[in-house]
Amino acid sequence: MSSHTSYERPAPDKVLVDIADYALNFEITSDLAYETARYCLIDTLGCGLEALEYPACTKLLGPIVPGTVVPNGARVPGTSYQLDPVQAAFNIGAMIRWLDFNDTWLAAEWGHPSDNLGGILAVADWLARSPNESRTPLRMQHVLTAMIKAHEIQGCIALENSFNKVGLDHVVLVKVASTAVVCQLLNLNREQTIAALSLAWVDGQSLRTYRHAPNTGSRKSWAAGDATSRAVRLALMARADEMGYPSVLTAKTWGFYDVSFKGREFSFQRPYGSYVMENVLFKISYPAEFHAQTAVEAAMTLHARLEQTGKSAVDIRRITIRTHEACLRIIDKKGPLANPADRDHCVQYMIAIPLLFGRLTAGDYEDRVAADPRIDTLRAKVQCVAEPSFTTDYHDPKKRSIANALLVELNDGTMLEQSVEYPIGHRRRREEGLPLLIEKFKTNLRRLFAEEQQQRILDASLDRKQLEAMPVHEYVDLYVV
Repeated sequence: MSSHTSYERPAPDKVLVDIADYALNFEITSDLAYETARYCLIDTLGCGLEALEYPACTKLLGPIVPGTVVPNGARVPGTSYQLDPVQAAFNIGAMIRWLDFNDTWLAAEWGHPSDNLGGILAVADWLARSPNESRTPLRMQHVLTAMIKAHEIQGCIALENSFNKVGLDHVVLVKVASTAVVCQLLNLNREQTIAALSLAWVDGQSLRTYRHAPNTGSRKSWAAGDATSRAVRLALMARADEMGYPSVLTAKTWGFYDVSFKGREFSFQRPYGSYVMENVLFKISYPAEFHAQTAVEAAMTLHARLEQTGKSAVDIRRITIRTHEACLRIIDKKGPLANPADRDHCVQYMIAIPLLFGRLTAGDYEDRVAADPRIDTLRAKVQCVAEPSFTTDYHDPKKRSIANALLVELNDGTMLEQSVEYPIGHRRRREEGLPLLIEKFKTNLRRLFAEEQQQRILDASLDRKQLEAMPVHEYVDLYVV
């Protein structure tokens, strides 16, 4: 008995249609979303500026062919590069993500929605410098709108669908979200946008192996740049009317669900709106993987308590971290740590540094700091255990906490305990966190720019009305060196 296969071209998958319709047509009316997007913009660019201090990052930047300059090309903040929008998206995306210090979204899948800014800013800047490329003069409000929508697409898919559990990296969602909003910036029509989105899902997706021992490495720092630049390329191909693949997700045997998602279809908790930007998590104080942010805060408090009693980390006998399941799954690491990418995804390392030194900076993941033998000695004393209530509250949409509790036993039997439920970048601590976020931005500006240039950037960035009205290329030019 032969099976019958239909060769009739199907209607596009509903997931593609919903994303396209949202990206092209949904009107963002939330004042909170726009205000948060402004803070997200400056924090994300600041993270990129700090990354320029690291040769491992800067060696990957610039044009593919050295010396190439693209007339009317997109500028790369903090540099003199002017590139085609695909390569500019890679440059900006790699800078943003390099130090694991930009915003975070935690759900069934975690990720960093501001990674999409690489593609958004590169395309918007290029279009703003090339009047013939765009029917609408692009201003920074368009960038903020695209950021809100990219956050929403990436974050809403992540709420109920775990890609890491099938071995795929979360940057697939960066590629899909960037593709959608770049299509809107390019004024693509609905059919072209659906085609571009299908191309993003057709791609072979990145494996997570570069985020996990024994292969942890620096690709995790440029993977989002790769994804957002790929999105720009696919959107430009769709603009040239490259065809799409309407049942890319649902096709039997050959579609994404069957090939890459164990036959399961995506599920959704809520329709697309502005929820994700409104609730996004900022990394304000520490360049640490977000599941460890509250653990680092707790360790900093315990360091101060140790100092008050005349003790130090060398007096510690044992440390127990009660934590949530996602923390155990991705950053509970024993044994040797090969490089900075390994260390900034090890919760034991991330609490050892503040317990020893009362700080945690991006430089603390470098070899010169990691060579201190006291760090590994302290790491060996740490045990992570699951706390079911922390996992429950982590997934609760009304709480979305990221709790960790540290119990430190000293050699003399003294017990010190500290727990933190919500990190300082959480929406529940937004009022406390935003002044510190601005100070973080100012610190990052000081790394690169003279005082007068710093002030021009601050004047434009901290006044939302002025920022939204600025042509994109004029704002980006403020960051040129």
